Formats: sequence, C-alpha cells, structure tokens
Amino acid sequence: MGKIKLLEIASARSGDKNDICNIGVMANSQENYELLVKHLSAEKVKAHFNGLIKGEVIRYEWASIEALNFVCHDALDGGGSRSMRMDTLGKNFSSHLLRLELEV
Repeated sequence: MGKIKLLEIASARSGDKNDICNIGVMANSQENYELLVKHLSAEKVKAHFNGLIKGEVIRYEWASIEALNFVCHDALDGGGSRSMRMDTLGKNFSSHLLRLELEV
C-alpha cells in the first residue's frame, strides 16, 4: 500500500447550483478509474473538505467516460450572493479535491 495524490491519476471540474457544489473527477486511464471507484468515496470527499460541506455528498459513477461525479449539498454557505466565502460558486472545489491523497 502507498499514497497517491488524486492529481496524479485524474483531472476535475466543479461548479454550482444554489448551495450545491458538483465535482466531476475524470480518471486518466481505465486502470486509474478502477482505483477511483475503489478508493474515492463520498465520505472521503466530505472529510477532505473539513467542514466546508455541511450536507450529504452523493457519488455517481459514469463508467463509459471513466468519471465520478460528487454532488455536495449545503456546500457553498448559501451560494452566490448569500455567501461571504471567497469561492461562492464552487469553482475551486475541484482544485482542492485534487490535493487529496488516496491510500492505494
């Protein structure tokens, strides 16, 4: 077993709808997609954000494009014009997630 940064095996994009942040994680190979499915859970994603995501995180698998999608509820402190956060639209969530280290 060892540690690997998510950035080494995937890319990501994120955005918002109200107070929900959506993070797409795309593996750079079939083998790495299988690692994502096995090791990148909704619980790990929520824990990585250390309290920023207050609601449920739901993981969806999209095998045909070797991607996972995480829908993070109550993640933007109200979102858009309501939030006092630097990233009110969730655009930086993907960059932050790519710093996550996975035990593989």
